[in-house]
Amino acid sequence: MPKKVSRRSFLKRLLGFAAAAFGLSAGGYYYARDIEPRLLDITTHTITNKAIPHAFDNLKIVQFSDTHLGFHYELSQLEELIDKINKQNPDIIFFTGDLMDEPNKYAEASRIAPILKKLEAPLGKFAIYGNHDHGGYGSDIYKSIMEKAEFTLLINESRKIAISENSIYVIGIDDAMLGRPDIKLAVEDAQESSFKILLSHAPDLADGASSFGIHLQLSGHSHGGQIKIPFFGALVKPPYAKKYHEGFYQIGSQEPLTLYVNRGLGTTRLPFRFLSKPEMTVFTLHSNNKE
Repeated sequence: MPKKVSRRSFLKRLLGFAAAAFGLSAGGYYYARDIEPRLLDITTHTITNKAIPHAFDNLKIVQFSDTHLGFHYELSQLEELIDKINKQNPDIIFFTGDLMDEPNKYAEASRIAPILKKLEAPLGKFAIYGNHDHGGYGSDIYKSIMEKAEFTLLINESRKIAISENSIYVIGIDDAMLGRPDIKLAVEDAQESSFKILLSHAPDLADGASSFGIHLQLSGHSHGGQIKIPFFGALVKPPYAKKYHEGFYQIGSQEPLTLYVNRGLGTTRLPFRFLSKPEMTVFTLHSNNKE
């Protein structure tokens, strides 16, 4: 039986779509199509946790996500991005999925790996699958590109990152829409007391991850809603990004998981961004362990 829509909800939706139409008309349309998608917001944050070893104080991580190459995001933009990432002098780099919009239809796929290979991070470059990386028979294409670019592709597994006798763990799970994510399997080899970073393309998996001792989850997928309307919010919230779609969230009461959802760089389905600028995120780790 169809769900009844209240008069208030109907009017709210109507006003939202009217605002969207107004915002994207004339100058708004030009800005959303040709200007904002080519901007870059470099956001910086400090992650403080007692589980972070002192040896990892001031360690710098760069996260980038959702380039969607082939759908209004060009290789020239990727090359510019790589230069900007390297200028941050990151210790670790994370790519959280959706490299190409349609992998099996992207004619310049062979050019991607040499560009990504230019990224420099002494403690490693790590990647996970997004839904578009699996889509269009793209699983093997994406895997080949990331391996040639010297990224470690994590599929329901973890990697230990060590400095002297201290360590943290990076954990990566498969995509929620088209893959088979398994957090339990992924954390199997990670030491329980260590600081653990989970890479999950889908942010809404954070609710389940919070019961596995994850301290920080980094996600993408949502594009921050891609189009946002003042007083109304994000218009586009894809599956597995309906609850968490942008920025920081604290999940759980005791030793909560910190989730960060990156807005990504490209667009999909619609070549617009409005009040949701492309984002590259820089995190600096800090230990507040007094021992």
